[in-house]
Amino acid sequence: MQTLAYQPLDFEIMKEDLSFLLTKFKRPLVGWHDPNFGIRFNEYMDAIEEVIPENSIDFIAESSLSLLTEPHVKRLKRNGFGAMLPGIESWFDLGNKSKTGEITGMEKVILIADQVNMILRYLPYVQTNFVLGLDSDAGDEPFELTKKFVDMTPGAFPGYSLLTSFGQAAPVNLDYQQQNRIIPFPFHFLDNNHAMNLKPRNFIWPDFYSHIISLGEHTFSWNAIFRRMIATKAFIPRWMNVVRTVSEEGFGRIAYNKKILKQLNSDAKFRAYFEQETNELPQFYMDMIKKDLGPLWHWLPEGAIFHDQNAYLKTLPKRIAV
Repeated sequence: MQTLAYQPLDFEIMKEDLSFLLTKFKRPLVGWHDPNFGIRFNEYMDAIEEVIPENSIDFIAESSLSLLTEPHVKRLKRNGFGAMLPGIESWFDLGNKSKTGEITGMEKVILIADQVNMILRYLPYVQTNFVLGLDSDAGDEPFELTKKFVDMTPGAFPGYSLLTSFGQAAPVNLDYQQQNRIIPFPFHFLDNNHAMNLKPRNFIWPDFYSHIISLGEHTFSWNAIFRRMIATKAFIPRWMNVVRTVSEEGFGRIAYNKKILKQLNSDAKFRAYFEQETNELPQFYMDMIKKDLGPLWHWLPEGAIFHDQNAYLKTLPKRIAV
């Protein structure tokens, strides 16, 4: 398996696309994903400023925190960037993307909270993205520190994702398969929220879901909702946060995770699937697929919802014993 080097978006094509959009829409909305936008900031901003009149397109961007210095954020604001979605790494892993160096724990929380609040002084909408279940996390502390971070950055909307292994998308997935930690959840559930297909290194499943539920209830409590409304000055971002909270993303996800925890504690077959003691998909998940697909369920070919969770590992040549 070959790891591909970073391939930037062609600047001339990008400039043509942006110019074209302005001929078709009064004020286009353009999103930038981290692999394109976040690595060569100055080159991309130079290209945007070369062909786009100042603040004539609404931009949304994913980016690493290490990029979001105050001068950069000011430049983003000047060019129409209204929403930023930075990723927050583990509070205990060394932070390359956040440029926090060897700072960990509460000290790292304070440092990143200050930076996020700085960004919010210039941009009206910030979603801070977290990954739950990282190998560097253990016990209560990662979740409790995230709660503190939520309290310290009331204007930011937290987005929580479960650690997920997506096939050959990253070399580290090979390590997970070699460690025999991948659970063969159907692709239907691999949306970072409905299932974690990677057995956590430092948590047992009921404890892990208890922590997730507690974090969700803290993040989307009515007190947190009120504080987020007060801290968000712009009208549309303020009410977007409220809608996201009371919908599937907030209240709905808490309710779903409580169902998972109940099944883990009460259904031996359900728990066995999570513990990799069986590959038989629990009826709970089968029923979800049938409900979601409706009449399309009957059109699926036999075996369509299943896959080999260790296919990446099997693409490598077998080692010859000496």
